[in-house]
Amino acid sequence: MNAILTLPVVGQGLYDITRRVRQIVDEAHVTEGLITLFVRHTSASLLIQENAAPEAREDLERWMNRLVPENDPLYTHNDEGPDDMPAHIKSMLTAVSLSIPLMGGAMALGTWQGIFLWEHRHSRRSREVIVSVLGGRE
Repeated sequence: MNAILTLPVVGQGLYDITRRVRQIVDEAHVTEGLITLFVRHTSASLLIQENAAPEAREDLERWMNRLVPENDPLYTHNDEGPDDMPAHIKSMLTAVSLSIPLMGGAMALGTWQGIFLWEHRHSRRSREVIVSVLGGRE
């Protein structure tokens, strides 16, 4: 089963999409298998990260912004503004796809793990994540 999640974002940040992915998995009625996620954009990424303490996400964002600053004079690609090239670099440093085992009808995430879309641009937009659920049905 394949599904496309359309996610509205209001700017840079980590957006928890765990619940929405879980809904797709539940609708697939697959008990054992693999879930793959793929973001269809070059300036956003996916990650599995701490889902309990918001400070962890804020620290990740601050660290990444320090590592890949905007307005670096070395950037030549700025067609869509000063966050354009940094967004591409951030996406390159993270991941555009994830694989999660499916066991007993549930994602095999750890206790404090959540699935996040990491938006690297400032503007409001819509992002698409393809979710594929592969495996045996009930």
